Amino acid sequence: MIKEENNLRQINGDPERRWFSDQFFDLIVWFDENDKIIGFQLCYDKQKDERSLTWKEESGYAHHRIDDGEKRPGRFKSSPILVTDGIFDSETISNIFKEESQHIDQNISTFVYKKLLEQRDI
Repeated sequence: MIKEENNLRQINGDPERRWFSDQFFDLIVWFDENDKIIGFQLCYDKQKDERSLTWKEESGYAHHRIDDGEKRPGRFKSSPILVTDGIFDSETISNIFKEESQHIDQNISTFVYKKLLEQRDI
């Protein structure tokens, strides 16, 4: 079950954000000064092949795989980076999200769920 992370440090000058997570998902949601959702990043499949779907009000959707910097034989670990990834499996991820997000703020879970359903084949 996704739960809200407490004591999240807000960054001065950036939009307010909230963070939710479990073993499969990390969800970061950004809000404007009127508490309207202006963006989110949903990282998923954290234990196997982590990817992320980002939605921002001004720019729309982006789908990435997270290169954790670990797969560099003979070299030190690099910083994780986002790299372009293929198709977003909207149906599967939205269904898992709906099930796992039942105990978080209903306005947030409903908003994100609807955006996940809207996104097809990035």
